[in-house]
Amino acid sequence: QLQLVESGGGLVQPGGSLRLSCAASGLYLDLYAIGWFRQAPGKEREGVSCIRSSDGSTYYTDSAKGRFTISRDNAKNTVYLQMNTLTPEDTGVYYCAAAGPLPYTVQAMCTMRGKFASWGQGTQVTVSS
Repeated sequence: QLQLVESGGGLVQPGGSLRLSCAASGLYLDLYAIGWFRQAPGKEREGVSCIRSSDGSTYYTDSAKGRFTISRDNAKNTVYLQMNTLTPEDTGVYYCAAAGPLPYTVQAMCTMRGKFASWGQGTQVTVSS
C-alpha cells in the first residue's frame, strides 16, 4: 500500500521560499501521477501542481506558474514542490496525493482530486510578516 508523508512546511515571510517534500513508501512514485493540493482556511482543497507519470508533464495553476516547481527524484522515491516568492495567498495545508495512470491531461488531472486515491497527512504553510 502506498503511503505518502509530506514535510517542509512552516512559517515564512512574504517573498520567501519553501521546499515541500512528499516521500513515498510501499510502491514506486514514478508509476503514479502526483499532485500537490492546497486547502486554505474556509476553502475547498484545490490542485496547485501536478506531474504525470507517463511522460513527466507538469501543470501549475496560474497563481503558481513561474513561482512553483514540481519535480521528482526517483532514486529517493520523493516528489518536491519548490515554492518561491511566497505570498499570504499561498497559506494553507499542502497535501500530496497519488493516482494511478489516468487517461487525462495533466491539467485535467489536477482538477480531479477524487481520482487521487492516496493522500498524505498534509503540511502547514503560513506566509505572514
